[in-house]
Amino acid sequence: MIINIKNEDGESVYDVSKIEDEQKKAGANVSISKIGTLNVLTEALNYASQGHQANLEVILRESPEAIVETDEEDVDTTDSK
Repeated sequence: MIINIKNEDGESVYDVSKIEDEQKKAGANVSISKIGTLNVLTEALNYASQGHQANLEVILRESPEAIVETDEEDVDTTDSK
């Protein structure tokens, strides 16, 4: 399995299947699997969060009674992504 690693020093390419020490190879494969799982979870959480935020925005837009009038200097807003 070919792995690209990007860091401050640039990009390095590794072939995990060429690791001779079986214990290191197994450890690398476990790490690759964990990283893949975490990346999928992160993407899923971002997708879910964006969906919930969009739903909240729709509800708030349709509820003018929820609007709070404030001075411009006192407003603390959260950016929607």
